[in-house]
Amino acid sequence: MKNLLLAAVVAILSAGCSSLTVTSDYDKTTDFSKYKTLSYYGWAEESDKILTRFDKERIEKAFGEEFKKRGYTIVEKGGDVIVSLFIVVDEKTSTTAYTNHYGAGGPYGYYGYGYGAWGWGGGPSTTTYTESDYKVGTLVCDVFDSQEKKLVWQGVGQGTVNENPERRDKSIPNAVAQIMAKYPVKPTGK
Repeated sequence: MKNLLLAAVVAILSAGCSSLTVTSDYDKTTDFSKYKTLSYYGWAEESDKILTRFDKERIEKAFGEEFKKRGYTIVEKGGDVIVSLFIVVDEKTSTTAYTNHYGAGGPYGYYGYGYGAWGWGGGPSTTTYTESDYKVGTLVCDVFDSQEKKLVWQGVGQGTVNENPERRDKSIPNAVAQIMAKYPVKPTGK
């Protein structure tokens, strides 16, 4: 079960760019240009049950690269901002309904006694329901002002899980870049 959850959680970051929904919010009174260094707070407690050390490192590295593009230096302790990361996975079920209006009579009506090619006869219709289970993963990045000890930015990426582990090295940075695109400081072009 632990390995299944691990694959599911990391797989959100393996999802294609089009399936990731990104939202963010920030403190509009904060001057983000004053921040020059960052430290990682660590992962939420439950993350150890879901992520391996390697996946945590991939995610931290991807966020680190994005923050570096914005002029930040990563320090072990005492950064101007503290970055906290956590992941949540929810299992969902979707239901699809398909109605066959031709019933047993086909397109020409009930047993062939309809009125023309549009099936004006009184044939029965049947509805088939199909349920599909899927997982939705959410990656959250919280940025705190270390002096004021308050949340100043939150970025959230949410998407349907794609469980293809071979794609993680490329897909994790892509997902993180999408989340960080909403950060108030834009990349400097380095």
